[in-house]
Amino acid sequence: MRLSILLAAMLLAPLPALANYWVYCANGRIEVDSRDPEQMRIARGSGMCQMGPRFGFATDARSFADRNFGGPGRACSCR
Repeated sequence: MRLSILLAAMLLAPLPALANYWVYCANGRIEVDSRDPEQMRIARGSGMCQMGPRFGFATDARSFADRNFGGPGRACSCR
């Protein structure tokens, strides 16, 4: 009985919201942001490019930016 109550509670519990993060070069600086590429194009205009894949966690996106580009805030170019 307790097991069935526990299983029912697990099935009815809300799922955590999925968030996505991207690494961008925006206006000459590396940024990690949760806005998708289209939203970033609207917000930043033509001075923006995507620098990596989509990540499920901000920490993963920041680690990618650190390893590959020196981290958020570092200079970059969209050439």
